[in-house]
Amino acid sequence: MVHAAMIPIALTIAGSDSGGGAGIQADLKTFSALGVYGASVVTALTAQNTQGVAAIHDVPPEFIAAQMDAVYSDLAVVATKIGMLSQPGVIVAVAAGLDRHKAKNVVLDPVMVAASGDPLLAPEAIDKLKRELFPRALVVTPNLHEAAVLADEPLAQSESEMHTQAEKIRALGAKTVLIKGGHREGTESVDLFVDENGVRRLVARRIQTKNTHGTGCTLSSAIAAFLAKGARLGDAITLAKNYVTEAIAAADRLAVGHGPGPVHHFHAHWPVA
Repeated sequence: MVHAAMIPIALTIAGSDSGGGAGIQADLKTFSALGVYGASVVTALTAQNTQGVAAIHDVPPEFIAAQMDAVYSDLAVVATKIGMLSQPGVIVAVAAGLDRHKAKNVVLDPVMVAASGDPLLAPEAIDKLKRELFPRALVVTPNLHEAAVLADEPLAQSESEMHTQAEKIRALGAKTVLIKGGHREGTESVDLFVDENGVRRLVARRIQTKNTHGTGCTLSSAIAAFLAKGARLGDAITLAKNYVTEAIAAADRLAVGHGPGPVHHFHAHWPVA
């Protein structure tokens, strides 16, 4: 008799990227690459490719709730990644679902704008996001542009300003904050992780490539994957940053689309041509 091994399970609650490089598709690829079973709750459909977002079709909040109930009631979800939530009603539905099922290890990526510059979050939803989801998240992972909006400050120009904004976001109810510094200049990409114990720098070499579509989604889902596998948050963040750095380094091995292409989620598994 064959005994099935228990596989760690992670859930992504996010929008679909028809181009496959970001959103739900990037999350599921990341889970799979890291040896985690991925489930999904689709919050929005986007018509998008490497060149931009052509249209967004929002999923009704009650159907999002039904998806959450279906997954959480049957699957032993250990970690949940939350991405694109475009409307206030969707945010309320997701918050209620997290409470209903006592979701743990929630990684919140406050997706506001696509890499192409197209808006993905309605302005009136930002306050709702802060109030409803920040207190329910183990970690919030904004990039520099998102952090500036959340902290209601200009774009951070230094690590000191990044730290200040992270503390302001923590004051809104987030337990911990990881501000991603990938949009800054320089030879290094520096992220700052801030919790009640202070600040920690995560440094990686900056890789010269235009193929960085989906990096934010990939990082947050990698954190969720490592949490699902039993890692502590600080270790999960370090492992996730290493994974994303290698995925970016291998991105030019793929030729996908005519704009900024995706990172290579399966860099460790696919043969090098």
